[in-house]
Amino acid sequence: MTQALEGVVVIDLTQVMAGPFCTMLLGDLGADVIKIEPPEGDLARRMGGARLRMKGDDNAPFLALNRNKRSVVLDLKEEAGRDRLLELARTADVMIESFRPGVVGRLGVDYETVAGINPRIVYASISGFGQDGPYAGRPGFDLIAQGMAGVMSVTGEPGGAPVKCGLPISDLGAGLYAANGILAALLARARTGRGQYIETSLFEAALGLSVWETTEYWATGEAPQPCGSAHRLNAPYQALRTADGWITVAALTGAQWTGLCHVLDCDDLAGDPRFASNDARMANVSALVEALESALAADTTDRWVERLLDAGVPAGPIHDYGQVFDDAHTRARRMVEEVEHPVEGRVPTLGFPLGMSDTPPRVRRPPPLLGEHTDEVLNALADRPDVRGHAAAHPGEEPPL
Repeated sequence: MTQALEGVVVIDLTQVMAGPFCTMLLGDLGADVIKIEPPEGDLARRMGGARLRMKGDDNAPFLALNRNKRSVVLDLKEEAGRDRLLELARTADVMIESFRPGVVGRLGVDYETVAGINPRIVYASISGFGQDGPYAGRPGFDLIAQGMAGVMSVTGEPGGAPVKCGLPISDLGAGLYAANGILAALLARARTGRGQYIETSLFEAALGLSVWETTEYWATGEAPQPCGSAHRLNAPYQALRTADGWITVAALTGAQWTGLCHVLDCDDLAGDPRFASNDARMANVSALVEALESALAADTTDRWVERLLDAGVPAGPIHDYGQVFDDAHTRARRMVEEVEHPVEGRVPTLGFPLGMSDTPPRVRRPPPLLGEHTDEVLNALADRPDVRGHAAAHPGEEPPL
């Protein structure tokens, strides 16, 4: 079945997480992602040390982010490597880089150079803090971006030490924003025939996801504080302790609140003036949690979840990843795929959190060995026309994506 990005050629100059996550998403949608690696390879091939080492030379973090790609080794510090890259760029659709600002200029593979030989190129840059501004030259790491963008100031328990988000949201968010921008730029190119330059950063991705926190700041003039698992605007909406673990409860409406009280056999709470409205519950959230956890201590998480859902009150358990992947719903939603790796054999990989009726994402290639496709890709350069696929277009007619 044809995929949405089939025929789109992506040159990937990125390493580690944000950029590789972006290009993996494009590859999942059918793009031909050509991963350009230095002779020593993507740093992720060695990340994690002995704990995450696999049978072969590549560690698990590399396998997680590089399916559906072909690996080509080029030394961009050498003229020959740069020239080969520009040959590839001449007929590519997308190029993505994640160097510090200024590096691609020094290497001679910046947007102006590439667009000069291929005006249709969509060129994306992912950096730590953007291409300009006082912090542009700083190194980009998820932890540092989370700290400087405010994420760590609102994560964790009240009064506790700063805590980073458990997921690397700066890295992954930048990859998602870049992929979104690339797809939009390809749609624009279909109308105009011209590519464009787009950029994002780890800092802006983390800040861009802070929709509730910035809303609270602008509305009140006060910097938001950490509130654990609780919601900033509604209560009860958080994790609560039960007899054998934890449960999440989201009682946002009046009916859900009274339903929660009834299931917990605490109908008196519904009439308590401290909890009579959402504003009142937010103002007395500590007392609210104490009362709810006192009632929840009478039974197990699974029993409470079943009873609350039957009563129309949103609730769920808190799973670790072992439980997630043992869950029937995870399997039903096909969130685990397997791929045949030439060294590792069959290895699991995350499925697709996106469904498409006609052009679904799929795993077509395992994560590549270092330089596995160098000869294949470079030998094909001689057979590639100057403007790939344009021969079929009539004079004056813009080709498709």
